[in-house]
Amino acid sequence: MDRKTLSAAFSVTIPVLMGYLAIGIAFGLMLQEIGYNFIWAFFMSLSIYAGSGQYLGVTLLSTCAGLGTVALMTLLINFRHLVYGLSMLEKFRGMGWRKLYMIFSLTDETYALLASAQAPAGVEPKRFYFAIALLDHSYWILGSVIGAVAGALIPLDTTGIDFAMTALFIVIAIDQWQSCSKHLPALLGTGATAVFLIGLGALWGQQQMLLVSLGVIVLALLLLRERLDPSQPGEEDLPC
Repeated sequence: MDRKTLSAAFSVTIPVLMGYLAIGIAFGLMLQEIGYNFIWAFFMSLSIYAGSGQYLGVTLLSTCAGLGTVALMTLLINFRHLVYGLSMLEKFRGMGWRKLYMIFSLTDETYALLASAQAPAGVEPKRFYFAIALLDHSYWILGSVIGAVAGALIPLDTTGIDFAMTALFIVIAIDQWQSCSKHLPALLGTGATAVFLIGLGALWGQQQMLLVSLGVIVLALLLLRERLDPSQPGEEDLPC
């Protein structure tokens, strides 16, 4: 990968670098606290690479959860990635062997960047997207290892540290809102989730409610696809 592509990708991934170091360190600290050292942190972040899923993994490991419970909880918490993948079908087309890695590395933050970032002049778009995904992955691994090593060397109280993930989601959402002119998808997602949380959260539980709201959001976005995805959108017309 050439230096120009890496430089261009690095400039747009700096917010993710700051966020992933913070939440990666938090994950490493939590993992170390339940008795798993930096080697576990490294390989979990290398092979699983799902921030919220790995945070959940800490809880499941600490309670010795069964394989069936792990599989079900992982599916529920990462179900949103189905939506991400469907919206990236065209962008990943023609990427060859890199396509498999792009699918694997499609985290919330990487998706946000790929949905809005534009390759600068002189940089091949597919290489640019691949560099973004690769850099984001490396940031997460680095943060996880730093956190686990720090947790082993320095006694720390990790109470409330898992809020780092929520904080990063809020920052990414604000950045997306400010950089896009069409806010219907964001409003639709927020509105549908709020309605189902209030109406069904107490009755069905938050996990079941989330599946229902995601299904409604996907259906609504499919019905509104022509409005949200014009034939020749400009950068200023990117939906958010």
